[in-house]
Amino acid sequence: MKIIFITASLLLFSEFLFGQGDKEFFDAIRSLEGKTYYGKAIYMPDTTKANDFWGKKLSFKVNGSNKSKLELPFNVGENQTRTWVLIKTKGGIRLKHDHRHTDGSPDSITNYGGDSDQKISNRLIQYFPADEFTSNLIPAAKTNRWIMEFSDDKKKFYYILERNKELRFKAEFNLEVNSK
Repeated sequence: MKIIFITASLLLFSEFLFGQGDKEFFDAIRSLEGKTYYGKAIYMPDTTKANDFWGKKLSFKVNGSNKSKLELPFNVGENQTRTWVLIKTKGGIRLKHDHRHTDGSPDSITNYGGDSDQKISNRLIQYFPADEFTSNLIPAAKTNRWIMEFSDDKKKFYYILERNKELRFKAEFNLEVNSK
């Protein structure tokens, strides 16, 4: 009986700990609401093919739709067709990439992403492996993992893409300098 009680207590405690990390992360993103943050690409293995990002001013802004959904328009230079969407779920956080044409209509490659991996995510970093929808929409992205991360001092924010366990893209944003 004691073993059952201890096991049940440990399971509840570990669930509490893992559940708190995504809540704290989501709340930290929400605390940035209403401001625009600027950054740049700091890693891309092939800047000639992926020059959509390299050398361009990157920015994002946090907009809250409701308590469980945040929309972060992500701009690359003058291109304003991308939005990161974060949604609280029972299992953590879901990341989706909403891509639009300049007229606002959905791109054919949109709404891809995945749910946070709660085994390794915490209050400062969330890992989003590609979900089944993404794998079907973009077969080459089947092994994608997107990462959103705060520096320990929360002065920097990183957006990272890995594919086949290799770093493909990393952007750094300064959270101390912004404009409203």
